[in-house]
Amino acid sequence: MTLILGVETSCDETAVAVVEADGAGRLRARANVVASQVAMHRAYGGVFPEVAARMHVETIHAVAREALQRAEVPPAQLDAIAVTHGPGLAGSLLVGVNFAKGLALAWEKPLIGVNHLEGHIYSLWLSDHAESLRFPALCLLISGGHTELVLVRGHGDYRLLGGTLDDAVGEAFDKVARVLGLGYPGGPAIERAARDGDPRAYAFARADLGEARPYAFSFSGIKTAVMRAVQPQPAYGKRARGEEALREGNLRSDVNIADAAASFQAAAVEMLIAPTLRAAQDYPVSAIWLAGGVSANQYLRAQLAARTALPVYAPPLALCTDNAAMIAAAGYFRYAAGQRDSLALDVQPMLPLA
Repeated sequence: MTLILGVETSCDETAVAVVEADGAGRLRARANVVASQVAMHRAYGGVFPEVAARMHVETIHAVAREALQRAEVPPAQLDAIAVTHGPGLAGSLLVGVNFAKGLALAWEKPLIGVNHLEGHIYSLWLSDHAESLRFPALCLLISGGHTELVLVRGHGDYRLLGGTLDDAVGEAFDKVARVLGLGYPGGPAIERAARDGDPRAYAFARADLGEARPYAFSFSGIKTAVMRAVQPQPAYGKRARGEEALREGNLRSDVNIADAAASFQAAAVEMLIAPTLRAAQDYPVSAIWLAGGVSANQYLRAQLAARTALPVYAPPLALCTDNAAMIAAAGYFRYAAGQRDSLALDVQPMLPLA
């Protein structure tokens, strides 16, 4: 049995987990503690980096203590400490990495740096269908700051097929939710509102990137299309700028919020599915994997599963958003492959997956 402590502070979730791997490499989370900052950042309509870093400092010791208590694992029994060192907010990453370094030094345990995006992929190894996962697979990696299509050829072996050219889909959900007055975070808010709406009520323009970029995404255009469709147009000769253009709840009187949410969700999901299905046809893959916060969207899961004969696997809802169990899971496979990092491990806010 192998026990990995995971630490995750890439954005606004302070998380520590303990993951156990049996002799056959099957994983389970003994404890997965997350201290969310959503309530704090809701006032800003998004994550305020300096506030996020300060809250990590204030909570990480208590979160780690609770995780070890829930797992009933004394530090001496841990085999290694895995920590997110990128990508993410520099200040937030520094808190987690320095905390993990301190534990590794004090407890004389190996330190393993983990890519946050890789962690999202390995959340699938903590699901009920973990034993069905086979390589190669196509992973649609969708979170607040990332929208990427990744060919997963083996453990730690990735090829980036395409990504977003501008906004990530999670950012688009957040911005549209803000325009519609639905609050933050935008993904769950849009999905709730869309349940009572007509997805055909608004015909939002979708980016056509052509054959030159078959696996790319673009969400800035649809965000603008929603704003133009639901907000009052400025008087002739004037332009809405910055915060004025994004002002929450600044809607025309005839706008149906549920219809607008449903139409945006349907269009955004189609923009995710089309490149994914194209890549699944072009590459011999065993399955399509979903990972990242937006993979919790039930409409996306249902639409994708209905349009492909390939198995579609997604993490449990609790593991779609940022957590430390996924970091410990990725850390286990890197530990098993012999990775060991020194105390010189540094944060890399722009760390690529491949």
